[in-house]
Amino acid sequence: MYPQQIIDALRHVRYPGTGKDLIESGMLEDDIRISGFEVSFSLIFPKENDPFMKSVVKAAEVALQTYVDPNIAAHIHTKFVKQNPQSSTSNRPSPIHAKQVIAIHSGKGGVGKSTVTANLAVALANQGYRVGLLDADIHGPSIPKMFHCEDARPYSVEEEGRTLIEPIEQYGVRMLSIGFFVNPDQAVIWRGGMASNAIKQLIEDAHWGELDFFLIDLPPGTSDIHLTLISELQLTGAVVVTTPQPVALVDARKGVEMFRNEKVNVPILGLVENMAWFTPAELPQNRYYIFGKDGGKALAEELDVPLLGQIPLVQSIREGGDEGLPVALQTGHPAAMAFEHIAAQLLKN
Repeated sequence: MYPQQIIDALRHVRYPGTGKDLIESGMLEDDIRISGFEVSFSLIFPKENDPFMKSVVKAAEVALQTYVDPNIAAHIHTKFVKQNPQSSTSNRPSPIHAKQVIAIHSGKGGVGKSTVTANLAVALANQGYRVGLLDADIHGPSIPKMFHCEDARPYSVEEEGRTLIEPIEQYGVRMLSIGFFVNPDQAVIWRGGMASNAIKQLIEDAHWGELDFFLIDLPPGTSDIHLTLISELQLTGAVVVTTPQPVALVDARKGVEMFRNEKVNVPILGLVENMAWFTPAELPQNRYYIFGKDGGKALAEELDVPLLGQIPLVQSIREGGDEGLPVALQTGHPAAMAFEHIAAQLLKN
């Protein structure tokens, strides 16, 4: 064996965060060692807690055994890129103390992004995880209603000499939204800078505490708020929500490419296909593909990102959002199981 065989084999392994192979992504360290059928080398990941580390290492081992020799014993070491403080947008540590910081994004409105975020947060909290939720949709905050706490008003607490906002807690989820601070009947007419500053305050001046998951319900599309969050937080990755409808898939593709842009470089944890089919309550075995069939699944395959789940269009999910009782609260309910599956997929990373 010789090093070029190893390099060629690793070209068959893609890093899900960028969609590029390991060599094209520059992830192979120049330290290949070969001794008989034993091979060792290092892979460089963007972050120390990279969500794709385990799966990529396993895929690299399989590629070596498939394209070089089935008897290879691979010893793959992992490294991560340390940020240069001089080039970092901020020398401050992340204001959020969470093991996973995940942005939930949609290319367009109306695809159920906030519904997915709310139910995913509850599904994780049901399993005992400490979950925080930031409603970053300044102009259309819906998280307070979905959690039945529109009338709640956060209060301030003193922490290490600072006055901080105490998040509202409901169903085991700690959350903040601009909806807690404005009249729900009036439109929030703010320019980009004002909206971004409000989001920064909800992040930096809040008493979030220690969390396992911090979910961010992003506004649809791309805006100053997206760039603010990316610069302020060390995102573990992003989840993109779409419907199977072609017009939604076009915008979902743009969302994936935004996060994969070299200047953004946020891993795509997966795609969620919402409203995948309609199932009437009286005919639970029937599926009617109102918005098209498997559009999100096909897009995930095309972009080489995981499909985290397909969520049906059922009345109980809509009712749960309108009544402030996310369907994920009903553990074991058929609709709740769709969100439990998505949570399980994220936990695998």
